[in-house]
Amino acid sequence: MTAWRALVAAGLLVAACTAPAQTRVELPSLDRHDSGAVNLLGHWFAAAASEGARRPAVLLLHGCAGAYDSKGRLSTRLRDYAALLNAQGWHALVLDSLTPRGVNELCTQGNAVRPITQQHRRLDALGALAWLAERPDVDAARLAALGWSHGGSAVLAATNERQPDVAQSTARVRGAVAFYPGCSAELKRGHQPVSPMLVLAGERDDWTAAAPCVELAARSQGLMRTVIYPGAFHGFDGTAAPRLRRDVPGGVNPGQGVTVGANPAAREASQREMLSFLRERLAP
Repeated sequence: MTAWRALVAAGLLVAACTAPAQTRVELPSLDRHDSGAVNLLGHWFAAAASEGARRPAVLLLHGCAGAYDSKGRLSTRLRDYAALLNAQGWHALVLDSLTPRGVNELCTQGNAVRPITQQHRRLDALGALAWLAERPDVDAARLAALGWSHGGSAVLAATNERQPDVAQSTARVRGAVAFYPGCSAELKRGHQPVSPMLVLAGERDDWTAAAPCVELAARSQGLMRTVIYPGAFHGFDGTAAPRLRRDVPGGVNPGQGVTVGANPAAREASQREMLSFLRERLAP
């Protein structure tokens, strides 16, 4: 094992075995209803304290299954990534866009009937970034966004300069990472990233195909880079073995289900790629 691989393996071990301290917080979305702003639930993972230092902060956006596991606990993926980010000296905020709106999951609902859209999630992300920028322990000039699947699409939506609310936002990310997002919608409407972006996709993903992300990157004038992992399905950075989900109505082949599951080589490589990108973007 090379020194670099040993370092990554050690970091992943920390993430898997160390439960980072978290604080539940409430914060406003930019999404509004008759009685005012929608209040969202967040899970705040503070980096180790440093006297008088403002730390970078990363916003984590969950996928269509929501932020929690079947027992109502924050998912292992989100806790592990928060630990990885904390180990770099960065704060992490996991944002829950579903349960504050009375929704548990979106995966089994078709796009046309989902009660929470990318517009909602864009406004949620922008509200969360503004909340982060106002914290006294956060360096507002060093913010980043990280999302998976539906949350990866939300990263794209919340960093598209062509959206008026994004263009007007004073809380800007310095970098963004999207794991296997759906890129087709942004490709159709046009996407101009507010900052450099990294997209990590699976070659065999039949839920959110990689090809539209490759085309989106080609149109980004060098601001977006897409990395595709051979043999990897949707959710390749998880730990569960690949399985066919017939309860998902969409995907590349509607009605035939989608395959979701881990690819250990892609998981290690993508986390290494993610950390390298974020270190570069969040450097002082």
